[in-house]
Amino acid sequence: MEDLKRIIEALLFASPEPLSVARIKSILQGVETEEVTQALESLKDDYAQESRSFQMVEIGGGYQLATKPDYSVFVGKLVESRTRQRLSKAAMETLAVVAYKQPVVRSAVEGIRGVNADGVLRTLMERDLIRIVGRGDGPGRPLLFGTTREFLLQFGLNKLSDLPGMKEIEELVGGKDGGKPPAEEGREEPGPGEGPASREDADAEAGAAPEPADPINKQEIGSGPGDPMTSCGCEASSEPAHEDDAAGRHGSGPAETDVEDCKN
Repeated sequence: MEDLKRIIEALLFASPEPLSVARIKSILQGVETEEVTQALESLKDDYAQESRSFQMVEIGGGYQLATKPDYSVFVGKLVESRTRQRLSKAAMETLAVVAYKQPVVRSAVEGIRGVNADGVLRTLMERDLIRIVGRGDGPGRPLLFGTTREFLLQFGLNKLSDLPGMKEIEELVGGKDGGKPPAEEGREEPGPGEGPASREDADAEAGAAPEPADPINKQEIGSGPGDPMTSCGCEASSEPAHEDDAAGRHGSGPAETDVEDCKN
């Protein structure tokens, strides 16, 4: 057992990527899966008890030796020159949609984000974070996208089920009071049938200055250049005003306004 542990430890130390139980078994040959699993668990316990600066982690469907977070500052200085270029906000949003909705078609990604996703999807594929996993059943058999093993490695996940759930995300964004955005915290919501009594009240609640009262009927007038205007801003007309026009309705011709309304 001890010899098997030392061999597996050497494999993990030399491997640049996580090793699955199946991969270790294929290298050793003649060793049962249960033996490999027991040796791995025993090694993990040894590292925990000996207070080493590194630990064994399960990531990307395999096992890997990794330094503990306590030493991230020092290790970061060592590898800072090799730091990969960060993903843009658009790329992160698109990657999140693919991760949570996979397998997903391009049109669905664009429907959620509201913008074209061709370029971003291409970038994510070039970085080996997403891949084509098949075709959909819709018209034209659109391509289906999903995440890769590299995605799990980059984000420190062992499997997709390790992604944070919506409840965890809401707690991170809005606290534990139901996920309200910070901007809405402390604001009392009106009950049924309640609300601002008028537009002026609504403007005052929103912090905007109320709109000055206008004694005349507001309607679009003077639709074309050169339209004669009265001193109060109403359109002069030699024809008598109709009742519909006085009520604020527009006919097929130029808008007409009762001059008497302007005098009020």
